Amino acid sequence: MNRRQFFKTAGSASLLTSSGIKPFLMDLYAFSEETNLSKVEARYYKKLPEKEIECDLCPRFCRLGDKERGYCGVRENMGGTYYTLVYGKACAINIDPIEKKPFFHFLPKSNTLSLATAGCNVNCKFCQNWEISQVRPEQVRHYDFPPLQVAAYAQKNRCPVIAYTYSEPVVFYEYMYDASVEARKIAIKNVVVTGGHINPEPLQELTKVVDGIKIDLKAFNQRFYTNYVRGEFQPVLEAIKIVFKSKVWLEIVYLVIPSLNDSTNEIRKMSRWIMKEVGPDVPLHFSRFYPMYLIKNLPQTPLSTLEKAQNIALQEGLHYVYIGNIPGHKGENTFCPQCKNIVIERIGFKIRKIELNRGLCKFCNHPIPGIWA
Repeated sequence: MNRRQFFKTAGSASLLTSSGIKPFLMDLYAFSEETNLSKVEARYYKKLPEKEIECDLCPRFCRLGDKERGYCGVRENMGGTYYTLVYGKACAINIDPIEKKPFFHFLPKSNTLSLATAGCNVNCKFCQNWEISQVRPEQVRHYDFPPLQVAAYAQKNRCPVIAYTYSEPVVFYEYMYDASVEARKIAIKNVVVTGGHINPEPLQELTKVVDGIKIDLKAFNQRFYTNYVRGEFQPVLEAIKIVFKSKVWLEIVYLVIPSLNDSTNEIRKMSRWIMKEVGPDVPLHFSRFYPMYLIKNLPQTPLSTLEKAQNIALQEGLHYVYIGNIPGHKGENTFCPQCKNIVIERIGFKIRKIELNRGLCKFCNHPIPGIWA
C-alpha cells in the first residue's frame, strides 16, 4: 500500500494508541477537542509563479501547486501561500520520564511534558507511532493547545522540560519553535526527538531556542534510507554535526534491526564517524527492535547483537554507549570512563542512584558531560 492509498483508507486514529501513547491529562476538561485545523503561515518556503510554492524546511523541497499538500500531509498551499494545519493542534499529550525519550544525560529523573501533532516527512516501515505519524491531521483527534498554554501546563504540572516527540517535530516546526520560546520565558527547557530530516537553516534557528536534541540515526547508508525510510541519509549526518556545533545537548539513537542495519561493518563505520565528527562524549543508544507497522516478518533484536554493537562502539573510543529497550540490562547504566564506576544506575525509565556532584564523578571527580541542573 502506498502513502496515498494509506491516507484514503486509514481510519480515525485515537489519542489512545496501541503504540503506547497514553494521555496524562489531569485537567482534561481544560482541553477542547478540535475538528478545525489551523491556518498559520508556514516558515521556510518560497513563493513561485502561478501560485506554486517550494517548501525549504526539509530535504524533500516539495514543490506544490495551489491546494496541494506537502509529503508530510500537514502543510498546504492555499492560493500561493503555504500554511501549517497543525499549529497548536496536539494529538498526543503526555507526561513522561525524560529517560523514555531517551535522554540519559539531560536532567535525570525529570518529568517531561510530551506532545505531538499528526504527520511526518519520512515513512519508516518500522515506525512505532505510525497511527499518528502516517496519517493526515483530519484523521486523528486533536486538542487546541497553543504555545502559551503548553508552557503554562508544563509549569503547572512541575515539568521542567517540554519534549516535542512521538511523530516528527520537524513537520510542526512553527508550533514547536513558538512553544519553546514561551517555555524559556518561565525557565522551562525544551528537547526535540527527531529523525534529523531537516535543512540546515531551520535547524540552526531551532538550536537557538531549544536545549537538547535527540536524533534517530536509522542506518549508516543511503540504501536503507531509500528502501525503509523514504528519506535522505546525508542530511541527517549534517544535522548531527550542526546540533553538536551549536552546543545544544545531543544524543543519538540507533534502532538495531536484524539483517537490515546490524552488520558489524556498518556499526563500526558509524562509530568511527561519530568519534571523528562529534567526539567520544555524545551518548549513543543502541535500541532493540520489535516487529511492528510494515515490518512484522523479522524477530526482535537478539541481546547478543546489541551487546556486540555496544562493544564495537566502545572499542572505537566512544565513552557513553547504551543498550535500550531491555530494562535491567547493565547497558542502561552510565559508567565513568575514567574509574569505571556506575555514576547513574537505571532500570528501565527509573533511576536507582546518581553518583554525580555538579557533573563530576563522585568517585574520581572526572567530568561527565551532560545537562545536570
